[in-house]
This record gives sequence, C-alpha cells and structure tokens, in this order.
Amino acid sequence: MNKVVLMGRLTRDPEVRYSQGAEPLAIARYTLAVDRRFVRKDSGNDQTADFIQCVAFGKAGEFAEKYFKQGTKIAISGRIQTGSYTNKDGNKVYTTEVVVEEQEFAESKNANGGGNSQAADRPAPADASAEGFMSIPEGIENDLPFK
Repeated sequence: MNKVVLMGRLTRDPEVRYSQGAEPLAIARYTLAVDRRFVRKDSGNDQTADFIQCVAFGKAGEFAEKYFKQGTKIAISGRIQTGSYTNKDGNKVYTTEVVVEEQEFAESKNANGGGNSQAADRPAPADASAEGFMSIPEGIENDLPFK
C-alpha cells in the first residue's frame, strides 16, 4: 500500500503549467513544510520541518492554482512517487514527490490573518460573560430542551 497523509503550510505559491494537447491538463507543483513532531536536542540540527515536494493534476491542480497561496495550511493525501533523470552534467538525479489525490484547507481563512470576517464585525451581546457565554434568564431553566 502506498498512502501518504500530510498537513503543513505552502512555502510558496503553487507553480502551475498546462500540458499540450486537445484538452490541456493542469499540473500544479508546490512544496509543503511539515512540522516535525519530535526534535532531537543532541542532533545539532535546527531544522524542525520537512519540505515535501507535491504535484497535483487536473481539477486538483486548477484548485491549487486558484485558492492556494504561500503560507496556506493544507492537508493532503496521496501516494509517494519516485523517479530519476540525468541532468545536463550527466549526473543521475533521483526524485521523490507526493502525487496529490485529495487536498483541502486545514484552517479557516481568518486563522492565518487573511480574509474578512463577518463574525468579527458583529457586536457581542451585551449580556455575554467574559467566557463568551450568555447568561440564562432566571425562571426558564425548566423550559429548556436540554439539561
């Protein structure tokens, strides 16, 4: 079984190209910075994230082009694909990337400081407590559908 599930932030805007042919196919490439859960203190390595190359085809590629921007936190699932090619110096280069099968936002637009929030413009009720809950008026406890 070849299945990968990752969550992280885009290191830059996706790079999108379209294939040649009668029906061009979107091919979006992006790098996902995935935080490491554990960091060894004695390793001397300051890197706390892995940078994973991802590629999305077709509708997923078009979605990435339209909605994903640098810093966006996303969750993806897909499969690992390896390959190799010979560069212009004649050296063999090995590649590993995740072919994206599913992708979605992992936080709201406002969580990263972007977008306009209608809820932020809405005033809080005057009788709301500091915790954000409204107090229940006296005498209606028995009329509530829950207890």
